[in-house]
Amino acid sequence: MTPATRLTAAGFVATAVAFGPARMGFGLFLPSFREDFALATSTAGLIASGGFLAFLLALLASAWLGRRHGERVPVIVGAAAAAAGFLAVAAATGPSLLALGIALAGASAGFCWAPFNDAAERVLPDAARAGALSIISTGTTFGVVVAAGLAFAATQGVLHWRAVWLGFALGGMALAGFALAGLPPMRRGAHKARDAIEQIVQTAMPLVPDPQPAAARLTQRAAIPLYATALCYGIANAVFLSFAADRVVGAGGLPGLPNEAASTVIFLSYGVCGVLGLATGRVEARTGLAPLLCAIFAAAALSLVLIAAAPGSWLAVLTAAGLHGVAAMMVSALFSFWSLRLFPGRGTLGFTATLLSVAVGSAVGPALAGFLQASFGPEVMFLTAAVPPLATALWFGAKLRQPRPRLPPVAGSR
Repeated sequence: MTPATRLTAAGFVATAVAFGPARMGFGLFLPSFREDFALATSTAGLIASGGFLAFLLALLASAWLGRRHGERVPVIVGAAAAAAGFLAVAAATGPSLLALGIALAGASAGFCWAPFNDAAERVLPDAARAGALSIISTGTTFGVVVAAGLAFAATQGVLHWRAVWLGFALGGMALAGFALAGLPPMRRGAHKARDAIEQIVQTAMPLVPDPQPAAARLTQRAAIPLYATALCYGIANAVFLSFAADRVVGAGGLPGLPNEAASTVIFLSYGVCGVLGLATGRVEARTGLAPLLCAIFAAAALSLVLIAAAPGSWLAVLTAAGLHGVAAMMVSALFSFWSLRLFPGRGTLGFTATLLSVAVGSAVGPALAGFLQASFGPEVMFLTAAVPPLATALWFGAKLRQPRPRLPPVAGSR
């Protein structure tokens, strides 16, 4: 197996674990958590936001660890955080330990994704980079499908949900082995601690002037649309993942299906349709960035509207979950190689800054949504959450009428 294949496989497993059960497990199992822990909607929103806040903090730590110790170390730390978080959830007897477990699991996503951008720049030739990053980001779909299948088994009494989370912990431990085998060791002459501190400061405080060339500056004008897009995506995606299943279950579920099994249908559709994210590089090479982002965010907005309006309809729920799954996988891949174009030679730093914008939206979105739902109901909450992605889609749609050069393509984009 070539180094490129090992890296791609390790990245696929990392996103499967960290962005599958670790990031989405709370929303998937929220109906069970509500029943066992008597969670109010506002409490559930705070717990979900805690997981996304941990993701944000882990991004900062990942940048520092990667700069000082190479890409392998933060991914192994992320694997350990995932395993510990899964075990904490499995052992939880109340909301406090549950919240801690969700936070630890959520942190794994912050540790495990950005290092693969830097590793891809070092290991993969230009011609293979966009395709490999698309495969890595789409590992999420596999993790979601497996998690949803196990959740369905739990709703049918085949497994208890605690046993499922113990199984997730085994997946976190396996990820550590894949990271050891697939990620390259630290290069010779790696940056010293002084450079690591500089990077983490630049990541945490992007308004500080960057001494690097203009093409690598985090504050360059061309990066503003990337950050704004990432922020809106973070809000919409976090609200959908945290509350879509709970909305359907709370509305009585889907006709002909046990009420508690509705959440598994949502996440199975989300994961299966998300496989289309593998084609992101090829589609973007043909359509350009703005048209694809316009379509992606229109799909995300529609998914939230459908969940708000028709939570008891099979067609509406499957369409909503499928649209959101495709949108999430495609935009994740786009962020990955869009940031490489804007920040050549500093892949992890640029991608980390992008993910920080996602994390801010993800941390704020569920907390506000939980209180909004408690005050005005789920319909208003989901319709309000659809506003940021709709505004983003309209912004990119307006750009289609303006003649402007495309971003230079990644060499070998499919």
